[in-house]
Parts: sequence; C-alpha cells; structure tokens
Amino acid sequence: MNLKATLSDPRRPVLFYGTTPPRAGTAATDIAQAAERLAARLAPLALDGVVVYDIQDETGRTGAPRPFPFVGTVDPRAYARLLAARTGLPPITYKCIGTLDEAGWRAWLDESARDFGAGFLSVVGRPTSGVRHALALSEAIRLAAEHPAGYTVGAVAIAERHTAERSESARMLAKSLAGAAYFISQTVYSAESTMRLLADYARDCRGAGVAPRRVVLSFAPVGREKTLAFLRWLGVHVPEATARAILGASDPLARSIAVCRENLARILAGSYAREVPLGVSVESVSIYRDEIDASVALFHALREVLCGLS
Repeated sequence: MNLKATLSDPRRPVLFYGTTPPRAGTAATDIAQAAERLAARLAPLALDGVVVYDIQDETGRTGAPRPFPFVGTVDPRAYARLLAARTGLPPITYKCIGTLDEAGWRAWLDESARDFGAGFLSVVGRPTSGVRHALALSEAIRLAAEHPAGYTVGAVAIAERHTAERSESARMLAKSLAGAAYFISQTVYSAESTMRLLADYARDCRGAGVAPRRVVLSFAPVGREKTLAFLRWLGVHVPEATARAILGASDPLARSIAVCRENLARILAGSYAREVPLGVSVESVSIYRDEIDASVALFHALREVLCGLS
C-alpha cells in the first residue's frame, strides 16, 4: 500500500522517522555520506516514510536565548530526493512559507514537482503570530492541495498552543478544510496537553460532520540538559517532574525513552483514539551521537506500543 493510501486508512498505523538536512555549505560528498549513514540506520526499521525538516530562524518567537546557534541547511527538497533514492522510502518534505507571496508559493510548488519530484509536503507557518503576511497559511495549504502535481499536503499540530484563548483543534479543522490530509505534531513530552487537543479535535470534527485527519505524534530522545533546553526553547512543554526524572537518572536516554513510551500509551488509551487515526514519528534532531543512536531504540519502543506488539 502506498503512503497516500496508508495515511487515509484509519485501520493502519503510520510510522515516520524525522531528520534535519545537513548544514548549508556542506560539500556534496559529505551530504551523500550523511544520506548513506542515515539510510543504513533506517534500513532495519519498519517505516512508512522519512520526514525532512525545513528549519527557520525562530528568534522572533521568544526572547529567550537560543541554546544552539541557528544555521541554515541545504535545500530540504534536494536532501529528501537523495534520501528517497538511498532508502526507497517516500519523503515528506517540510516547507516554511516564510515571506513568500502567492506568486512565489506557486513557483515553489511548480519547481518542487518538476525538479525534485516532491509528492508529500508539510506546510509550516511563521514563528510569530499576529503579523499580517502576503500569504496566509490556510491559503498556502489550499494552493498546494489544489496544485496539478497532486501533492498530499500536511500541516503542523502544536498541543502547547491549544488554550482557552486559542483553539488549536479549531485551527486543525480549518487546515483540514483547506486541504490538509494529515498533521505532524510538535515533539511530545506532555501526554496531558496532547490528550486534550486530540479529544477536542475529535469533538470539533464530529460537530462539523467531517472525518478527523491522521495525526502523527512526534517523539525525540533526550540525554542531556542542553538538548532538553533546546526542546523547551522550541516551545515543547517538558514538565519539571519529567525533566528531573530524565536528567537525574543513571541513564537519562533510557529514562527519556521510557517516558515517551508511557506518554504514547496514555495518549492511545483515550476514547478519541477510536476516531482520530494516529501515527508516530521519531525525530533525530540532536548533534550528539548517543542521542542519534537512541532514536532507533525509541522507534522500536514506540512501534511496540502503537502496533500492540508488546
């Protein structure tokens, strides 16, 4: 079954692995070697696709200092194409719409299909809200979904911004009506916020008389304080008790994997899970080898929970 059919089939689990492209300016031979190493790491995993992120400078979102300096990457479309060739897996390419207007977005969509063979996109808005831009996120999703290339378009779901003042579930519903066929969440380290979002999303879909779209939940291993600080800087809610349990453990990475496994089990136990098709994506966004290696162990642990293998 192809990825488009799998995403739309509520009876099937979906499993992704997410990665960031090499830094801008990396030599072509080094990019190829990075892709080969990643392909070897992913070969034993039962994956449905590989997610390639498009990172943006998010310093305007918060006044807190960035734990790691922002460095641009090579074009995610080019790296996604390379990974597809090396792994045989369909790539899901993120795209931050940034300052693009409608003409620029249409040109980017044309180029992505023509020059990179992109088929699955995950469209991301700007890091700051309350600012008017030439192209609204909902319009960017609509244009991508209606493009002649036949893109399967996804969007981002962030449980941390689902509050009494601002409904993320309503935003998800609006994005799905614009053409989003699936959502990939921000990294999950709080089961409660994700459970509230999924319950309200299921309720809102029932109220609108539409079927909920696939929601792929992202998880990442954490083995050191600096990586945890980076997740928090990105807006991920890591409860203080969870942070202390991980960083105070004799094996922080093993403890973070256990936390992620427990969180996924709790999320899957909600009644909304009978309505909202779910999936899992394991991220490898760390620069540290032990955390990169731990992402494979995390994948196996979460696959067991999602697929009921344990």
